[in-house]
Amino acid sequence: MSAVATVLRSDHRAGTGHAIAAGIAGAWLAIHFGGIFAFPLTTASLVWVVPLVLVQTWLSTGLFIVAHDCMHGSFAPGRAAVNRTVGRLALMFYAGLDYDKMLPNHFAHHRHVGTEADPDFDAANPTRPVKWLARFFGTYYSHWQIVRIVVVLGFYQLIGASLINIIVFWAIPALLALLQLFWFGTFLPHRHAHDVFPDRHNARSSRFGPWLSVLTCFNFGGYHHEHHLHPHVAWWRLPATRTEGKA
Repeated sequence: MSAVATVLRSDHRAGTGHAIAAGIAGAWLAIHFGGIFAFPLTTASLVWVVPLVLVQTWLSTGLFIVAHDCMHGSFAPGRAAVNRTVGRLALMFYAGLDYDKMLPNHFAHHRHVGTEADPDFDAANPTRPVKWLARFFGTYYSHWQIVRIVVVLGFYQLIGASLINIIVFWAIPALLALLQLFWFGTFLPHRHAHDVFPDRHNARSSRFGPWLSVLTCFNFGGYHHEHHLHPHVAWWRLPATRTEGKA
């Protein structure tokens, strides 16, 4: 227990998380604006499109995870205004999402995980990903999100962006990131399966290796049970909770 407490305390003095988040956001912005405004979609350039879209998908997932850390206060421990500001910006960049609307839903998820009261869980379809995804999307979709996206889209086109570039470098990565977050960060950890959940958190870890865990969902698949056990630990510290817990 003291070893895990050390991990928790270490988040208060580590600037590593800020540097990682800045790297994610900086790379995302570079591909976003570079792809939308400076990338010619020609036959010769198409060989680069798929790799860039895949990287931007992963970075979009990363923006969401940064916002998630902000919700739990682990991005900037003890600095609520910083967490709120960074979280709002990360979700707005990602897909025009409303941080303040998502925050209470996420804490409801932690309070009622895997039950009918859990907004992220589909109690009627605990083994059916397509129906569960539809419910998941409906929970967080809002008309105001679409309004915000349309306003930005219109502005981008007004200053010279191509609609197809906007779709390729913003819309497609955002939608693929939604699937990535749902599959690895929600469905696999909380679905009903032959294996029994280890405790009342109704969550399991996917037991991916360290690199695959980061690549799939920034440790929220590979260490999802650990997250529910230690929700105030930043995503990049989750592997340490398992290692330290066994020490």
